[in-house]
Amino acid sequence: MTHPIQSGSQHAAPSHTAAARDRVLIFDTTLRDGEQCPGATMTFEEKLEVADALDAMGVDIIEAGFPIASEGDFEAVSEIARRIKRATVAGLARAISADIARAGEAVRHAARPRIHTFVSTSPIHLEHQMRKSEAQVLDIITATVAQARNLVEDVEWSAMDATRTPIEYLCRAVETAIKAGATTINLPDTVGYATPAEYRAMFEAVRARVPNADKAIFSAHCHNDLGLAVANSLAAIEGGVRQVECTINGIGERAGNAALEEIVMALKVRGDVMPYETGIETTQLMRVSKAVSSACSFPVQYNKAIVGRNAFAHESGIHQDGMLKNQSTYEIMTPASVGVTKTSLVMGKHSGRAAFRSKLKEMGYDLGDNQLEDAFTRFKALADRKKHVYDEDIEALVDENIATAHDRIRLELLTVIAGTRGPQRATMKLAVDGRSVTEEAEGNGPIDAVFNAIKAIVPHEAVLELYDVHAVTEGTDAQAEVTVRLSRDGAAVTGRGADPDTLVASAKAYLAALNKLVARGVRQHAQAAE
Repeated sequence: MTHPIQSGSQHAAPSHTAAARDRVLIFDTTLRDGEQCPGATMTFEEKLEVADALDAMGVDIIEAGFPIASEGDFEAVSEIARRIKRATVAGLARAISADIARAGEAVRHAARPRIHTFVSTSPIHLEHQMRKSEAQVLDIITATVAQARNLVEDVEWSAMDATRTPIEYLCRAVETAIKAGATTINLPDTVGYATPAEYRAMFEAVRARVPNADKAIFSAHCHNDLGLAVANSLAAIEGGVRQVECTINGIGERAGNAALEEIVMALKVRGDVMPYETGIETTQLMRVSKAVSSACSFPVQYNKAIVGRNAFAHESGIHQDGMLKNQSTYEIMTPASVGVTKTSLVMGKHSGRAAFRSKLKEMGYDLGDNQLEDAFTRFKALADRKKHVYDEDIEALVDENIATAHDRIRLELLTVIAGTRGPQRATMKLAVDGRSVTEEAEGNGPIDAVFNAIKAIVPHEAVLELYDVHAVTEGTDAQAEVTVRLSRDGAAVTGRGADPDTLVASAKAYLAALNKLVARGVRQHAQAAE
């Protein structure tokens, strides 16, 4: 028996043939419902760019806007209707004659125009918002759907707040809309209230009870107030829906809409249990996601499914070890299938030796077992202190590790007291030829105190010629890389040290240079003895 999760992996063979799969139309409302998300307004040019990207990706219907809402919305819908050649272009309209006329005017130049009109049907909306009776709303449906059908052949009708509408009245409203000429019936979960089982049952009941239900395509439109928008959409497909309304990145009012990329990839990856297909070119999902995020200045959460920054990133040592052995151990789809370049093994405090070794190999380092163990120990210590460990951090750490492998003087402990009241004081513990020595020293500033403490433990006549600091990476927790040049008897040596603490990095750099002077002195003494 196939495991329920593994059956949808990148290596699993689906149990349904392509010929047996039903087609589900993807209705994208990013430019309409998505733009209603607070702070997600797009410019005219940005809307055109997003529309072009959606069309190129294979979206079946693009809801371009709400033409009567503003002159800008009307112009955007009109221009999108003129330029889009593959997808159907829809304009939204309330069940008001002026709205429908305006929507018809906006989409009239489209190769495949659609008017999408809606009216409330739930008791709470009829009483408090519409202030109409059920009979009056049925008359409105007849008049407005007929008006839209006289303007275009493709008319979609939506029962706003359908999931809180009594099933008997909902069936009457649907039957009325189809009789008046609606070709698509949308029963939205407007307030994100339904559960998957309820939503599926609603569609099954309506399709079974309405006599002319076979004359229309049924559509799902789910909001994410309870985090169930995608689950409800998939349940609706199982209930007979063949159009799903969604947005890129799941943007939309309140908690957002069902996310297009999640629905499409769920159908693709789990084709073994959901024998449906879409016309979406999934390798463009990441590109379109970034385009929408940029256009509406709305960031994608890091752990967002499919298109989040961490969707194909692994930090856990166990996961990284599995990924290095076989990607299917922890990835149910390939990064390339959604337009991501490759899997990312994120180096952090949870990373294991296998991932660290792989990262070093990728960066061109080939360390022996002892060097690798020492570098890994330093890496783990750094990862405990630093939220993000970048390649540059690892490079600085390993370079320092290699450079100090044979040092006679090593830093064991450093404490510095600094502030506006001087003098500053440093307490330092060094291992000199394996013997620990501790000293305190004052200085004109914390760096001077650190260097004076080193001189107190290892007396020398070297002169400090250069002290330079720069950040290895960005952020306030970035590693500081310090360069120190010391000279003695006409010979100059340079040492480097890296650490998130600038004072520690300074001590490491000074000791690196000092160790070179000590090593040079030993060699000169040996040569003189010879």
